Amino acid sequence: MVIVTVVMLGVLCCTEVSAQCAMCSLNAENSAANGNTQGKGLNDGILFLLAIPYLIAIGIGILWYKKYRKNNSKKVSPFGEQI
Repeated sequence: MVIVTVVMLGVLCCTEVSAQCAMCSLNAENSAANGNTQGKGLNDGILFLLAIPYLIAIGIGILWYKKYRKNNSKKVSPFGEQI
């Protein structure tokens, strides 16, 4: 649970990342030069869309780990009996 919290904080605290294509960054720079704040909203939207697949992959990984851990928790004695 601690790892998930650290990853979530890392993803949500990255505000200085510029994840834009050339056209989007040009549009955002021009709108920011004219006093609009639409560029910041564009950056936030792109980062949100970028984070969702990673969060889904992390969730699947956690479920897979828990299932693997549950299946391997059954111990067998050397005489073939389950403990």
